[in-house]
Amino acid sequence: MCKTSVRLQSGGESQIGATQDSSLSRCFVVVSRPVIVFSLAMHLTELDQECLLHLFSYLDKDSRRSLSLTCVRLRQVFLDPQLWTLLHFRSPCELRRDNFVLSSSLRYLAVCWHSSRVKVCNIEDWMKTTFQRDLCRKHESLVSDFLERVCHMCPNLVSLTLSGCGHITDHNVIDVLQSCRRRDSLSLENCARMTDSVLQAVVDHGKSLTEVRVDFCRNVTQAGLQVVRDKRPEVHLSALHSADMIPDSKPEEKTQIRRALQKFLIFS
Repeated sequence: MCKTSVRLQSGGESQIGATQDSSLSRCFVVVSRPVIVFSLAMHLTELDQECLLHLFSYLDKDSRRSLSLTCVRLRQVFLDPQLWTLLHFRSPCELRRDNFVLSSSLRYLAVCWHSSRVKVCNIEDWMKTTFQRDLCRKHESLVSDFLERVCHMCPNLVSLTLSGCGHITDHNVIDVLQSCRRRDSLSLENCARMTDSVLQAVVDHGKSLTEVRVDFCRNVTQAGLQVVRDKRPEVHLSALHSADMIPDSKPEEKTQIRRALQKFLIFS
């Protein structure tokens, strides 16, 4: 019996063993390949822009901003308009924060405030106490000013949702309808100052709109809703409880009604 072995060293260890049995005239060759283990360490900033944008998309606004403060490379990702196609704010106060980018890439915008303070904002101005006025004064122009910026910087806006924004007026929403021609959806919920003027603007300026919601907007009337249904029948219109609520009336209007009722009672 004859045995031969050869050892090779190249980036690892390879061993080739050969065994020959003369009586059986057979040769057996056993090859064992080397096992090579690579330890790869890649820094986050070595990823390309597309990968970093994808990672940033899983973070909320505050986390994105915190991460962007670590280095210039990640700050560039934070400022990339492609990252900010959707913005959702849970209160008007969030509009003050420097944790988002407003650009022409914005497609979907929502400001939804669900708080007990919304009830104070929705009170008629002439009925508010001094404390209530002071409370509203801190944020009453935040959403209006923000929508003005949207009109100038976000012409490609597709969807606008405003909920609990008691201080915005018809003028604010009409400006958005006129500036952002690609809108597909408009949703207004519990916005007390919305009137039939917004519905008329939907007819005049909302040629691309397919869905309009004016839920719990007490100053919207059945007549205004009917105008949209007649002139824009292709629009899916929702007005949950809006035309069934008691609309606002100015103090002088209430005085005239009271005097008319008094005269009726006197002469009846």
